[in-house]
Formats: sequence, C-alpha cells, structure tokens
Amino acid sequence: MAQGPDALKHLAPNWFAIVMGLCGLSLAWGRAAPILGDMASGGALVLAGAAALMFVALAVLSLIRWQHYPEALAADLKHPVRHALIATVPVSLILLATCGVSLLGTSAWLAALWWAGSLAQFGVTLWVATRWLSADKAQSLSWPALTPVMLIPVVGNVLAPLAGVSLGAGAWATAQFGIGLLLWPVLLALIFARIAAHGMWPERLLPATFISIAPPAVIGSAALQLGGPPLLAWMCWGIALLFVLWSLQIGRRLLAQPFSIGFWSMGFPLAAFATLTLRLAQQHGAAQAPAMIALALASLVIVLLGIATWKGWREGSLLQPEPVALIAVAGSGQPPQPQ
Repeated sequence: MAQGPDALKHLAPNWFAIVMGLCGLSLAWGRAAPILGDMASGGALVLAGAAALMFVALAVLSLIRWQHYPEALAADLKHPVRHALIATVPVSLILLATCGVSLLGTSAWLAALWWAGSLAQFGVTLWVATRWLSADKAQSLSWPALTPVMLIPVVGNVLAPLAGVSLGAGAWATAQFGIGLLLWPVLLALIFARIAAHGMWPERLLPATFISIAPPAVIGSAALQLGGPPLLAWMCWGIALLFVLWSLQIGRRLLAQPFSIGFWSMGFPLAAFATLTLRLAQQHGAAQAPAMIALALASLVIVLLGIATWKGWREGSLLQPEPVALIAVAGSGQPPQPQ
C-alpha cells in the first residue's frame, strides 16, 4: 500500500459518504425484498454490516487524525465548501440506525444511536446556519461556494422520520423533518441563482451535482413514513427523477475526471431514489419496472465506486492533496482556498 506518511492528514469528513452510500443501498435492497425475496434481504444485511464496519474504521481513523493533525480538521471547518461535509458524520449515524430498525426492529441501542445522530445533525445545521449568517465575509455563504454540497447539513434533517417514527420519537422526527423541508427550497433557489450568475461549479465538484437528487427522494420516503398521502410522494418522485436525468447528463464530463472520494456523492442519492421508487412500486404495480432499473443503477454505481476506492486506496492516490480548482470567497479580500 503506497500511502504516504501524512496520509491521514487528508482523511476529510467526506469519506463518510461511503457509509451513506452503503446504508442507502441497504435500505433500497431491503425495500426490494417483496419483489426479489430473501436474496434482497440478505443483500441488505450484508450492506448494512459493511456500512457499520466502515463507520467504525473511519471514526477511529478520524479520531487519530484529529489527535495528530488538528490543524487539518480546523482547515476543513473553516473551508468555504468542506465545512458542510462535517454533516456526513451525523447523517451516517441516522442512516445506520435506520438500517438497524429496518433489518432488526426497534431496540434501546438503536434508539440511542438514532438520537445521537439526530441531535448531532440538528447541532450541525445550527452551526452551519450561524456561520452562513456571520458578519465575517470569510465565514459567510458566498456565491462561488454555493454548490449542492451545502444541502447536506440542512436537508439531512429530513432523514429523521425514517427511523424516528418507529423508535417512538415521532414528534421530534416530524419537527426535524420540518426544518429540512423549510431549508431545502431556500438552498435550491440559491444554487440555481448561483448557476445563473456564475455558472456551474468547478469540474472537480461535478459529482456533487447528484446530491440534488437526495432531498426530494428522502422527503418522499419520509412523508410516507409519517403517514402522508401517496400523492405527495409521487410529486417528490417526479422532482427526484428530474434531478436524476439532469445529473446523468454530466456523465461524460465525470468520466474525464480522476477518481476521488468526492465521487461517492453519487451513491446515496441514487440509492435514495431507488428506495422511494420501490416504496411506490408496492402501491402501484406499474412502477415495478422503473424501481428495478433504479435499483440496478444505484447498485452498479456503488459497486464501481467501491472498486475504484479499493484500487485508489491500494495505490495511495486517494489520501493526497487534491489538485482541484480554487474557490475565492467573494468579497472577503482573502486569497482563494483549495477545495
């Protein structure tokens, strides 16, 4: 393994997107069980176990990184884009608890795990919102930094009902769902305004385009979990489908980019779309074919991401400073900062 002596210094929080992708695919395969039988249930269990192991490994390595390279973590938290990726940690906790409830049923330890993720996600949302409204131009939200990555710390709140309702925390899960439901269109409008005024984000951030699929897909599933009407879920599915097709249009440009952990931005959103489609297929048989296509696409993408990650890890090409485009903080008077 050709990792450099300072490899852990570059283990940014976006590595937890791997956990998110595996959890999302586990939930999707679990929803496919009525169609595919025990094979789907077994696959969901294996994927959830892999996600749990990956989370533990990344948590330990991140702790070591924080102890040995505290300045690297501080740089992540100050960065105009990377600071939002800290939300991948609590989102991973919520998704792990959701997988546990889906596969094993409710329990006290899963409730504790869910509460830890839910409250941490709420705290991250408050921290990010405070930062964006800061009078400090270097900390406030700027047009160049507005990308779909910013959806993670605020819209991640809509995940709460997926397990929270079953765990007896329906009131808090609904309240947290409302936070994400409020902030999603606000961020989405700002992102579209950024595209209109400044164009798309740098090529290296193109995989983040797929993050736009996740909010409507998760909102649709969460609405069903809260007892909402299927009509609302179908509306969310239509919005998610639009973003799937929009994101797929950049496929050729994506393939021209060197692989990085940022490509895992594609995993969870596609899995979330497959999950919603499978849920709707249980109520409307005509959706079964699109559901299988969505599941196959999410599975193929995550398998390819896994292979590329393993290859990059062995070659030592992932835990390196990334030669990516620079983002200047508009109006800050500060030099551009690497992403």
